[in-house]
Amino acid sequence: MHKVKGVVSRGRNQPVSVETILVPDPGPGEVLVDVLTCGVCQTDHHYVEGGVGDDYPFLLGHESAGVVSAVGEGVTEVAVGDHVILNWRAVCGQCRACKKGRPWYCFDTANATQRMTLEDGTELTPALGIGSFAEKTLVAAGQCTRIEAELAPEQYAAVGLLGCGVMAGIGAVLNTGALQRGESVAVIGCGGVGAAAIAGAALGGATTIVAVDLDDDKLATARRFGATHTVDSRREDPVAAIRELTGGHGADLVIDAVGIAPTFAQAFEARDLAGRLVLVGVPAPGTTWEAPLDQVFGHGGSIRSAWYGDTLPSRDFPMLVDQYLLGRLDLDGFVTERIGLEDVDEAFARMRTGAVLRSVVEIARSGTAGAERSETAGAAR
Repeated sequence: MHKVKGVVSRGRNQPVSVETILVPDPGPGEVLVDVLTCGVCQTDHHYVEGGVGDDYPFLLGHESAGVVSAVGEGVTEVAVGDHVILNWRAVCGQCRACKKGRPWYCFDTANATQRMTLEDGTELTPALGIGSFAEKTLVAAGQCTRIEAELAPEQYAAVGLLGCGVMAGIGAVLNTGALQRGESVAVIGCGGVGAAAIAGAALGGATTIVAVDLDDDKLATARRFGATHTVDSRREDPVAAIRELTGGHGADLVIDAVGIAPTFAQAFEARDLAGRLVLVGVPAPGTTWEAPLDQVFGHGGSIRSAWYGDTLPSRDFPMLVDQYLLGRLDLDGFVTERIGLEDVDEAFARMRTGAVLRSVVEIARSGTAGAERSETAGAAR
């Protein structure tokens, strides 16, 4: 049993707290990971708000890189000392999705069997089955993807973001949207996931990449990640602008990275005939959208949602790490600031204002008295 510090949410909309937690040694099929970094993701705040259930207390954090410190019986995927990216889709290989050859949809993903607890024995619910706002966490072996490349210590903060938000955006374009070289892409909403979708469009060879947002800073960030055109939807109709920028036709692929009815309607209307629409922004429960069926039929193409960017970690993570090291994917640009565990509640507040792409907890930075936030040079807000 390991006694470490972790960030816990004890109740709906209560401030989170750094508490002592107990992490078991790994059992069969489990891996103990020394956490290096963990991004502050909107999903973690959904847990705080009660948007992912009420199984409090939650051990927050899931967007992480770390080092394997122990493995349980039967684990062959990773070994002690391996650097890994954690993921929340550990494919089972046996469910109907896996047997159909679509493991990125796995319907029975694995988590650790043993539970981490507070010191008094209260069981913790780890966010997305990971719980990595902590010095150590216990996960299923399949939740670890080995990093084969040699990285500098400061690079793990960026690479760990592939564990959720950045991968969701890139995957929405490359996997769900099946981008082809030379196609046009429009991205509505240029926060962290939208910016990642733009980076994915650039990486995948899109020629026209239109970024739509209400915020000048986010539009500037979009250009830095590869947008060829920006549209301020406060001042002009985004549908008309996207059509004008794509020869009057509309984009081949439109990404809705917001997830509200008005942006979804804009995305639907901004497609070319037979164009594709991908929803990656997470809608609030009960959100509805209405459209005449003759328009759905007549426009053709496809409307899809992106579950984690249809990501297969064993396939996608190593490829994207390579692209990062080759200088083709600016993962460093997503790291706005580096913080300690004590700073997570404040980071949630900054995230809600849109002032950051990602705050990243670096465990080595945690626990230092009066630790100052370190802002990464050039990271866009």
